[in-house]
Amino acid sequence: MTEEQIAIIKALQEGIAICEEPFDEAAKKAGVSAERVIEQIRMWCEDGVIRRFGAIIRHRRAGFVANAMAVWDVPDDCIETFADAAASHQEVSHCYQRPRFEGFPYNIYTMIHGRKKEDCEHIANEISEKTGITNFRLLYTAAEHKKTSPLYFLHTQSMEGGE
Repeated sequence: MTEEQIAIIKALQEGIAICEEPFDEAAKKAGVSAERVIEQIRMWCEDGVIRRFGAIIRHRRAGFVANAMAVWDVPDDCIETFADAAASHQEVSHCYQRPRFEGFPYNIYTMIHGRKKEDCEHIANEISEKTGITNFRLLYTAAEHKKTSPLYFLHTQSMEGGE
């Protein structure tokens, strides 16, 4: 990445204002024009560097206080189909494949958000019915100790020509 690209990332990860010209402040911090910031975001989206660019809602403040990590025992030959079905639900924010462990056969992990526990159970049951995967458990959040977005290039000048 170039120094300019790193500067844009650093500026954007601080957040953008909800206003008529949301990229102006990030552009100023990065030392480029707002048009350049927007152009770079588009390029990263087209190149697959970023999947999407959007707002992050503080789900607890919005009333979504029930969160369940659903763990699923999915046969290896069904993982892609299952993951596509689970990820198609808007209430599912994360869907990961992880290794199985002795005594813990689950290999797919999905994070389900709802206003109450019954909402999470309903979504998990829908996924189960749709996919035929019946061996799953819901692990509800007991306390949130840390939740932050990653910050990149805090101690980096440039990656141009690097790995």
